[in-house]
This record gives sequence, C-alpha cells and structure tokens, in this order.
Amino acid sequence: MSASALRLEGHERRLLLLGGLAAFCVGVFMTVDAGGRWDFVLPFRARKAATVLLVGYAIAVSTVLFQTVVENRVLTPAIMGFDTLYLLLQSGLLFFLGSRTMASLDTRLLFTVEVAVMVCFSAVLHRWLFEGGRRSVHLLLLTGVVLGVLFRSLSSFLQRLIAPGEFDFLQDRFFASFNNPDPDLLLVSAVMTAGASVLGLRLLHACDVLNLGRDVAINLGVDHRRTVSRLLAVVAVLVSVSTALVGPVTFFGLLVANLAHGLVRSHRHVHVLPAAVCLAVIGLLGGQLVLERVFSFGANLRVIIEFWGGLMFISLLMRGALR
Repeated sequence: MSASALRLEGHERRLLLLGGLAAFCVGVFMTVDAGGRWDFVLPFRARKAATVLLVGYAIAVSTVLFQTVVENRVLTPAIMGFDTLYLLLQSGLLFFLGSRTMASLDTRLLFTVEVAVMVCFSAVLHRWLFEGGRRSVHLLLLTGVVLGVLFRSLSSFLQRLIAPGEFDFLQDRFFASFNNPDPDLLLVSAVMTAGASVLGLRLLHACDVLNLGRDVAINLGVDHRRTVSRLLAVVAVLVSVSTALVGPVTFFGLLVANLAHGLVRSHRHVHVLPAAVCLAVIGLLGGQLVLERVFSFGANLRVIIEFWGGLMFISLLMRGALR
C-alpha cells in the first residue's frame, strides 16, 4: 500500500489517542493497588468497569443523537423529562410502599418497571405530539419541559409528606452511583443497549444528512419523520437504561458530546460517536479513580460531573452556541 493510503487523517489520529486513553484508564482501574488478590479484585472491579462502560456509552450516544435530531448542541435528553420522571417514580414508590418494602423488592423487577415506565412515557409523548401532520420536534421539546416541571413538583410534594428517615433513604436513590452493580441488571442493560444500538447503527448515514437541516435532508431523500422517530426511540431506550441503572446524570452527556465535536472536528457520526464514548469512559473511570484513590470516597462523582457539565453549559450559552 502507498504511504498516502496509510496516512491517518487528523480526526482519525485523535480517535486513536482517545481510544488509547480510554483503554489505559480501564487498565489502571482494573489493576491499581490490587495487591495480588486477583481472584477477588478482578471480578469486583470488572463489574464496576462494565457499569461505567455501559452507562458512558448510553449517555454519550443518546446525547449526540438527540442533539442531531433537535439541531442544537446545548440540549440533552434530560429536557424530555426522563430525570424528573425517575425522581417521581422513586418518590412515589417510597411514599406508597415505604423504605422497608422498597429495599426488599427484587432489583430486577424494580429496574424493569423503571425502564418500562420511562420508555412508555417517551413512546406516548412521541405518538401524541409528533405523529400528527402539523406537529414538530420543537413542540415535543416544549411539552417535555412542561411535563418535567410537573414531575418535579409532584416529586417535591411527595417528599414533603414522608418522614425524615424515609427522606434520607430516598436521597440515596437520587444520586448516580457506580458502586456494587447488580450483575443481572448489567446483563439486561447490555442486551437492551445492544438492541437499541443495532437500530441506531443503521441510521448513522441518515444522521449525517440530518446535520444539514430538515429541509436539506428531505431534499436529499431522507424520510425525516421516520428517521427522527427511530432515533428518538433509540435515545429513549438508552437514557432509560442508564438512568434506571445508576440514576440521573444530567450534564455529563452535554459535556462529552460537545468535547467530542470540538476534538474530532468532523460532522460524521462514525467519528463523533466513538469520540464521545471514549471521553465518557475517560471521565467516569478517571473520576472514579480519583474519587477512590485520592479522596477516599470523600466526594461524590456525580457532584463533580455536574459541576463541570454546568460550566460547559454556561460556556456554550455565553458563546452563543445555539444552532
């Protein structure tokens, strides 16, 4: 092969670098301070690493695809009300069942219920607002914002009615946690994520055309309504799985998606999506390593993620990044 054929483009080199950093983070996370107790350390850390990989993948892919659909780099799937619906579910279950009953529930049953409710919510909202001839994505987003406010208000109302001890139990459910993952939940989550990814993989070329705008995409032969419907279905499954598995992580997707676009400098999703996933893995595993080895679990990873994600959100707004 000629030298020119072997020469890598700039975005390809950056992708290789990000992939190498992600693999390095995984290797360090699996082996640091193991002390030779590989029979215990490797299985335990492998579950945590698998959780981080799965959640990072789901958040990164869903955010990039959602931003493609809505043509806006500032918005994330959280605007559809998934996070607030999760909070309402947790508050409602605790209010009606109590902490003892809720703690004794089968985690697989609880996970299935949470995912099913969030996916059904997305499906109903989409069918109600987006299938009509005069409906639009913007109306769908506006309705998601309004419902998100409603869910948060109802959740706050239920929280005021429960006992202080019950409220402490509820707070633990509100914060994303990657510790002690359930292997059964990981398997179910992986299967659902893989199924959604297969559908999304077939739409990557159409996503590249959607970046040009709705009118241009239609003129180029893309079935805009059908493509957007399928992409929103993929986003709903990925967000529901990640939220039900570890809890809501609002700004993390915004952070990795915009960093991926800035680093790769390519409009093609085949380049942006892997970069976003690698950045998510680097951020989550690197943050978990710092949390465990430096702060000795004295800080919350979710708080750190939300802090930097919030700064990214403010930066995008100040730079006028609305598209």
